[in-house]
Amino acid sequence: MAVVPTAKRKRISPPESSHLEVPSSTSVPQPAATEDFLARAAAWNLEQDYEQRPRKQAKREERNTRLPIKTAQGVVEQLHVPQVRSEDEDDWPDSEDDREAGDPEALVHEHIEKENKVPIRQQILEVKEELARIASLLNENPEEHAGGFRTLNQIASSSKPTIKKLAFATQLAVFRDAIPGYRIRPIAEVDQTEKVSKDVRRLRAFEQTLVSSYQAYIKDLANAAKPSSKGISEATASVASVAISCACALLLAVPHFNFRGELLKILVTRLSLRKVDANFIKCREAIENLFSNDEDGTSSLDAVSLITRMMKSRNYHVDESVLNTFLHLRLLTEFTSKASQNRVDKPVAESDLGGKKPKFKKEFRNKKLRKVMKERKAVEKEFKEADAIVSHEHRDKMQAETLKLVFVTYFRILKARIPNLMGAVLEGLAKYAHLINQDFFGDLLEALKDLVSDAEALLNESEEEEDNESTSISKKGRDFTREALLCITTAFALLEGQDVARSASSLNLDLTFFISHLYESLHTLSLNPDIELSAKSLRLPDPHDPSSSTPAPKVNLQTTMVLLLRALTSVLTPRSVPPIRLAAFTKQLFTSSLQLPEKSTLAMLSLLNNVAKIHGRKIAALWNTEERKGDGVFDALRGDLESSNPFASTIWEGELLKLHYAPGVREGVRGIEKVIGGVK
Repeated sequence: MAVVPTAKRKRISPPESSHLEVPSSTSVPQPAATEDFLARAAAWNLEQDYEQRPRKQAKREERNTRLPIKTAQGVVEQLHVPQVRSEDEDDWPDSEDDREAGDPEALVHEHIEKENKVPIRQQILEVKEELARIASLLNENPEEHAGGFRTLNQIASSSKPTIKKLAFATQLAVFRDAIPGYRIRPIAEVDQTEKVSKDVRRLRAFEQTLVSSYQAYIKDLANAAKPSSKGISEATASVASVAISCACALLLAVPHFNFRGELLKILVTRLSLRKVDANFIKCREAIENLFSNDEDGTSSLDAVSLITRMMKSRNYHVDESVLNTFLHLRLLTEFTSKASQNRVDKPVAESDLGGKKPKFKKEFRNKKLRKVMKERKAVEKEFKEADAIVSHEHRDKMQAETLKLVFVTYFRILKARIPNLMGAVLEGLAKYAHLINQDFFGDLLEALKDLVSDAEALLNESEEEEDNESTSISKKGRDFTREALLCITTAFALLEGQDVARSASSLNLDLTFFISHLYESLHTLSLNPDIELSAKSLRLPDPHDPSSSTPAPKVNLQTTMVLLLRALTSVLTPRSVPPIRLAAFTKQLFTSSLQLPEKSTLAMLSLLNNVAKIHGRKIAALWNTEERKGDGVFDALRGDLESSNPFASTIWEGELLKLHYAPGVREGVRGIEKVIGGVK
């Protein structure tokens, strides 16, 4: 049966009226809705929307512009070249996988994983090479390679202790060479708007980069050197030690530069600890060198201000070597005025007192010579400014403020009676006594009297409780005899170089108390076996002495014998000393010389020789029994030297000293007798 093709259906067109009819679901909008739609459509910015629409362009296929070649087999082939990505293409990832690959955190983790795969020794070698390269570039031309400072800061932020220490040391060497000899100030807004040359703009950019990098470096040092209350590892302790060494070296190398206060805070924070270790000693020596080398006094004022505030905040519970750093200030040799804890006495000129000004002979100069002199003065002024010569007015002002802070600290410690700082305070007052004004004498002498009385009472109490183990800790390691001697030395040092008559009449100063106590303590001091030893002297502890286990007092740098000679010189050498006082002291000193060591005996005989030259007539009766002026017996143990009847005795100790084993002692005694024999 044959297949019959399917009949083709004809398309029947709808009626004409059908295209006018609209289904109910798509009804024509009303006239009000049409107007609203047209109003909103007029506000559309179609071009801007189209411009901001992200485009996805198809990548252009690279046309192969190379000609076909014929191979060795005779086959003609077209050479295909691999596509190379151009530099102008966008590097930002488009897909989600690419975005994850470009995440910064992912990159950091990838870098850390890669770094952990490299051995630590290889990392240190690579860091050393990189640090050497950056340091050499900065050393050659720091202005051109200023970005190297930031690179060094990034390397110093490593978590590896060895890398951190290498970066700290490299930064120290780089900054010490790159820092200029002036202080960099921040650029003001007015200066930023000014038109400057290219060189000035480049110099400003370098200075701001240097200051910001230097500030970041000091912050890293402060964080690394910060003491921790908890136990720290050896690696952290080594990093802290390197950081403190770098801070000390920077402070001594560039004390004039920015952020000096932050460097001082690092050192003072370490000095606030009671633990005396290698870092503590480094900081203390750096402060002492800063005080000794400071010319204008500004750095010393900042350091003293921080140290005094630190001690006050800790209620003066610090090591006494911190207080002894004040003895290295340059006030002793440069400052000429007198001060106290409240004010400074400025020198008064003769013109201010109403006196006539001295007349100077006027020298004739013609117009040409005056012009030459004027130009010469201008050149000298420029040279002074270029050499940064410190003016005397500025230095005196800084040193006066420093001296007031020192006296405030000393007086507060005297009032608080801090046991371990009393000797250091008394030594400091004895050193700076010639700089104390007379308004400060009254309160200071009263405080010294109280200290001497307390020291004497504590000495008697310690002798009574010698075998008692319940002695308070504050009494251990203290030499009360030495502290009393320091008080006496300070009291007499206050009047040296002062107008004694004026001060005695206005302030009613009476030093009889100190003279009597010095006279009573002569026998005790002569029996002291450590009279020639200081805190720095090397000695072995006495195994039979229970107090020898306590640390040796480091109250000052002078021995007890030196302090005794200073006090005796102040008492016996003035011209207005009464004969009874001279005779009593002379008799006691000859008796004490029998017990002193050789060097101390020589020093004592030298002092007695000077006394014999000055007051030979007043004490000559002690060597001649036929010229006695008093009756009775001499009482060497009597506290009141005025009633001890010294002229009733003779200097028989000289005959024993003539038999001394030291030739110098024998010659010293003969010299005194020769001076007394020549008195008429």
